[in-house]
Amino acid sequence: MSTDFRLVADAPGWVLVMDGVAQSWLDPDDPTHLEFGYMLRMADYLDAARPRGERMRVIHVGGAAMTMARYVAARRPTSPQIVLEPNQALTEMVRCELPLPAKSGIKVRAVDGRSGIAAMPNHYAQVVIVDAFADAQVPAELVTAEFAAELARVLRRDGLVLFNLIDIHPLGWTRRVLATLELCFPELALSAESATLKGRRHGNLVAAASRVPLPLDQVVRRAAGSAFPFRVLHGPALQQFMGRPEPFTDLDAEPSPSVERGPHYFE
Repeated sequence: MSTDFRLVADAPGWVLVMDGVAQSWLDPDDPTHLEFGYMLRMADYLDAARPRGERMRVIHVGGAAMTMARYVAARRPTSPQIVLEPNQALTEMVRCELPLPAKSGIKVRAVDGRSGIAAMPNHYAQVVIVDAFADAQVPAELVTAEFAAELARVLRRDGLVLFNLIDIHPLGWTRRVLATLELCFPELALSAESATLKGRRHGNLVAAASRVPLPLDQVVRRAAGSAFPFRVLHGPALQQFMGRPEPFTDLDAEPSPSVERGPHYFE
């Protein structure tokens, strides 16, 4: 488990750097202020999923600085949220230096994603956000058919799954993750910057999955109008992108590809 993490001032917020990678950005005075493009795109889905202010039960697989959990707490006060973060030292540092708001509704469990989700009751959550990394890679055990089935069990019928993926050209790993999610969630969408989709550089990709239609009109509009525009692939365009890859299982799953790190970027 990583011990290489630190908070770096980046006014008006803070950056959590882990294993040489900027993992989270947080403005503790304004949790609705998001800087990372993939988090903005996740927020698009969260804002469109239900009327603003309505409580939402959310599970976060991966904690880091708990940026998205704080966002939900600010937008939807009193929402019950559970963060599954096995790195207790990381959680203690974040909670000490960037305390959670009073009565945030956020509870942190020191457990890995597979174990934490397995312990959840059926039909518990409205949203599961999977944003977990080990040594700057998405763990293989979080992208398997078996784990997707557990997510489907834990989610309500109209529940939403959001994945933060990271990949490099030719994005074969992402295609297999999408095929895996499709086994349980027929409604899929993928958001990323054009340069990432075209294989010009590595980057974050947001996969959204559900058993009911996704709120794509609002998501597409906000993604296109962002300061850093994202493309949203869905329907026939997404199927063309995916092709016919084999889903991952517990027997053959792989972590996300290693990407270039910037250990001196925040020095």
